[in-house]
Amino acid sequence: MTPADPPASLGIIAGNRSLPILLARQARAQGVARLVAVAFKDETDPALADLVDEIVWLRVGQLSKMIAAFSRRGIRQCVMVGQIAPRNLFTVRPDLRALALLMRLPRKNAHSIFGAIADELERDGVRLVEATHWLRPLMPTLGYQAGPAPSPAQCADVEFGFRLAKEISRLDIGQTVVVRNGIALAIEAFEGTDRCLMRGGELARPQGAAVAVKVAKPHHDLRFDIPCLGRQTLETCAAAGIAVLAFESGLTLLLDKPEVEALAQRHRISLLAAADPPAHAPP
Repeated sequence: MTPADPPASLGIIAGNRSLPILLARQARAQGVARLVAVAFKDETDPALADLVDEIVWLRVGQLSKMIAAFSRRGIRQCVMVGQIAPRNLFTVRPDLRALALLMRLPRKNAHSIFGAIADELERDGVRLVEATHWLRPLMPTLGYQAGPAPSPAQCADVEFGFRLAKEISRLDIGQTVVVRNGIALAIEAFEGTDRCLMRGGELARPQGAAVAVKVAKPHHDLRFDIPCLGRQTLETCAAAGIAVLAFESGLTLLLDKPEVEALAQRHRISLLAAADPPAHAPP
């Protein structure tokens, strides 16, 4: 399946922030005629309702109702976009189907849980597919840059941070690191990207601004986890004193692009798409 051959109907499992809305707009623009969304109370932006044909509101953990919302409406393909706030994963009240799923899993991390959800959907005739089929135009490739060019020393930190971030992501710890002068200042864990950036920026002071790197996991399953950054990420970098924000080219969604580029310019943050090994800016 490609955007040139869109399905007639598409389901959206919609988490928080702006990505579900962005996906709905992109899917419409690329020819999807009917959109059915499953939304979560206290998570999904209510504005999504204006962009889809039907929206079903559930609580996190109502797996049976989520699958039934698609299968009863003839949805055969769906995407999962947006996040669920970590605090809500601890207050979730799973239904019997979700509880049975969790009990079967030897490891209970994001990839194992969402992979098992994909299997449950498939059993009821609903295939979970990558949202990147519609979002690929919003994923910058190598050579993308906004804001000032990084210095040679900062490029070296990007390369170091990229290797470090790839290793912690391989271990399923996190996907973002903050470094300065070849020293790891902060490694993302359960607290999430924004808090990692704030902690790393604080540790870099008063000697100087830090470099942040965000990557995708090795063998990343893009069906339910697309690395992304947007306006909020740049605002956090500005507040933390982050001088460079590098992200993995071709595998990261850049949301709110005009606003993000304006923020990078205003706060003099070097924003760039990097690869392994990262491209170096000219001296």
